[in-house]
Amino acid sequence: MINVFIVDDSAVMRQLVGEIINHDRELKLIGSAPDPVLAERKMKMNWPDVILLDVEMPKMDGITFLKKIMQERPTPIIMCSALTQKNTETTMEALASGAVDVIAKPTQGLADFINNQGVTQIVDAIKAAGKAKVKPMRYLSEESVRHNHSVDEMIPPPDPTELKPPITSDKVIAVGASTGGTEALTGFLSLLPPTTPPIVIVQHMPSKFTHAFAQRLDTITRHVVVEGETAMRLKTGHVYIAPGGKHMLVKRQGSDYYLEIRDGPLVSRHRPSVDVLFRSVAQAVGRNAIGVILTGMGDDGASGMLDMKQAGAINFAESESSCVVFGMPKEAIARGAVDKVYSLSNIPYQILKVLRC
Repeated sequence: MINVFIVDDSAVMRQLVGEIINHDRELKLIGSAPDPVLAERKMKMNWPDVILLDVEMPKMDGITFLKKIMQERPTPIIMCSALTQKNTETTMEALASGAVDVIAKPTQGLADFINNQGVTQIVDAIKAAGKAKVKPMRYLSEESVRHNHSVDEMIPPPDPTELKPPITSDKVIAVGASTGGTEALTGFLSLLPPTTPPIVIVQHMPSKFTHAFAQRLDTITRHVVVEGETAMRLKTGHVYIAPGGKHMLVKRQGSDYYLEIRDGPLVSRHRPSVDVLFRSVAQAVGRNAIGVILTGMGDDGASGMLDMKQAGAINFAESESSCVVFGMPKEAIARGAVDKVYSLSNIPYQILKVLRC
């Protein structure tokens, strides 16, 4: 049983999400509060396994409360954010500050939200967070976050930027991630030089948040990072994030690779789906592809990664030691889709070794 606490100043949201939680036999709502001050007093009597936290609230904002919890009593926290530009930017800060996931907060049409996969998204996010490994975080300033790293992360591989640029030009790197993936992808891309072949990424995230995520990665890494659009030609040094609520595929025309963005049903319970991206890469890129599956709950990506392997791609999975949730990599490994398993900090170095073969 996963015990959940809701912190949201909207009584309607507390009631709606509370009912969703209590209708699942694996979840239990143990309390709620309209602001962090009251929430902290209540939670001290019965600390939850997962906290659903609104971004903007009275008495204390969600980011301040998140940082306080992650310093004093690290707990899996899911941010509930309205789809506004201000909130998406704030939510990116929350994910960088230790939140494990984000769900879009419906501001209208609650009945439509419930009927259109909203319940599934909330339940899946809570269950994934319930299995997440979170670490204490110490904040040096408002702009700086420091993690307590595990031993394998404290002894990094050789600096990949010291190696010669990749000699290949027809490779494509395909990456899938979910819970914990936003910060995993930040570290992953930071260890790859801007001479790396094009990288296509599915990170499970609601629409609009993926645009803010791409902007953040574009700012803090050396790559050109954009949200994917149909007919975009894949270029060296560029990273393409699948837009939330859409599937992203790779297509080939002559010697060039292009993106195709599609509507469609959920695949492996997700849209965008890692399976959809990986299957398209298997078909379009084949043995010139490199697959990477990172932290996340469930099995999205395992089937598509097996397709990639059967097409001749080289595939890597993140090890349990560095995953926030080991679900997606574990399933891909179990299906025989993975060639090598490494900690997050080692995967970029191994990719660069492959590119220089």
